[in-house]
Amino acid sequence: MAFDLEYNSQAEKLVIPEHGRHVQQLIRHVHKIEDKAERQQFAEQVIRLMHQMNPHNKNVTEYRNRLWKHFFTIAGHDVDVTPPNGLEIEPPKANKKPDKVEYPYHDEKFRHYGLNVKSLIKKAIEMEEGPIKDGFVETIASFMKMAYKNWNREHYVSDEIVLEDLKIMSGGKLSVPENTSLDTLAKAVRNKRRAKPGQGGHSNNRHNSRSNNSRHRGRNDHKRRGGGGRR
Repeated sequence: MAFDLEYNSQAEKLVIPEHGRHVQQLIRHVHKIEDKAERQQFAEQVIRLMHQMNPHNKNVTEYRNRLWKHFFTIAGHDVDVTPPNGLEIEPPKANKKPDKVEYPYHDEKFRHYGLNVKSLIKKAIEMEEGPIKDGFVETIASFMKMAYKNWNREHYVSDEIVLEDLKIMSGGKLSVPENTSLDTLAKAVRNKRRAKPGQGGHSNNRHNSRSNNSRHRGRNDHKRRGGGGRR
């Protein structure tokens, strides 16, 4: 014997799933009731049923108003039913989907340099020729090598690799003179970390002060034990 079974995946989509499919079918049935008084009474009975399904909220006025709003949402806001207590229920405004935000394109080949390097290269291309631009380009190349070494600590990073990448990323418009060391920026950062201004002198002073205090305490202890006085 064959049965025609209807699966939920084949049924109408639930507008508000928390109330279930049977409540949605009852609300949709309101459209078929022609008599206004009977339709009003039927709608109120459906609201009471929805209250009974959530008994912990049955005495909350705000929740009852929320049920009426759900009722009209499921009914499609085109049903002639009057909510109680002068509750005004307006149909939702058409929600306009926001424009799709395009994610910025990242060149996977040069991602280890970071996005800021591309902005610096673009700015350097627009600069006038001269020593200021040359120094700026050298700083960019030095920063690129430092970023590459931080990203790839296990392998040696040569200046030739960085300069070739700079040439490709700038479309052949930027270059660095030969025999230019690209480790200047990394060395400056290391030196700054090793010796911060004002800390070296204070450290030596504290060390000398502790040494003097230690010698002074030693002499006093020796005198108290009777070893330092003349007879």
